[in-house]
Amino acid sequence: MARRKRHEEQENHERWLVSYADFITLLFAFFVVMYSISSVNEGKYRVLSSTLTGAFVTPAQSLDPIQIGEQVRTQMPVSGEYAAPEARPENLNPPTINETVQDEKPPVTAPITGKPLAAVEEELIDNLSGFIDKDLVSVNRTERGIEVEMKSKMLFPSGSARLSRDSLNVLKGMAEIIKPLPNQIRVEGHTDNVPIKTVSFPSNWELSAARAASVVHLFTRYGVDSGRMAATGFGEFRPITDNDQEEGRQKNRRVAMVILAGEHERMLENFSGKNDN
Repeated sequence: MARRKRHEEQENHERWLVSYADFITLLFAFFVVMYSISSVNEGKYRVLSSTLTGAFVTPAQSLDPIQIGEQVRTQMPVSGEYAAPEARPENLNPPTINETVQDEKPPVTAPITGKPLAAVEEELIDNLSGFIDKDLVSVNRTERGIEVEMKSKMLFPSGSARLSRDSLNVLKGMAEIIKPLPNQIRVEGHTDNVPIKTVSFPSNWELSAARAASVVHLFTRYGVDSGRMAATGFGEFRPITDNDQEEGRQKNRRVAMVILAGEHERMLENFSGKNDN
């Protein structure tokens, strides 16, 4: 019997597609990893930046320290945003404050003066009158002191903690007023109840805190004593009106600067109130 000839297996000329598909998959995974590591957490970046600055700026200590020449101090860039370029998420891409005010000479700290809160309130109202007329700012006296509430839309883009360029002059004017005061300053961030979940801001807590911190850093840049200030984020948990309508949500998205009254000022307020009755 004649042997049957084996049929030769046909060579597959498309096997390269498997390698190509694997290459494309690995390339996609590579870019995903690169994108994820390029998104810097704002809070952690601040801590790292502060630590590195302290490590490299602080002069080395020795048993017999000798200072030669003038010690050069570097300044940390301060902005409503701390991460960088356009390739990163929108809310981590602000024009830094240094870009705007770097040509200005470092502010000279004004002497601390005890000014009556009534006079401070008048100055703030005069300085912010244009925004008060547009219902973007309100200035009120409360039990805590003077509260200046600013709508978020006049300070930040939506979902971002980056200060807009238009807001810099407004906050600079406020800084000039509060700089010579001895009072403690609290900056409080508030949001509406619409959830946010991004790489930079996992919740409204982070967004509100980052916005308050952006204002505090800018005030520091303009010469306000950093030891007198604190930034707090309340998220959506202290609304001033209902979040059912967009108008109410806009009112709840705000940043409040509170000039805290001292003990002697509270006593004067109570005394004045008794005289009025």
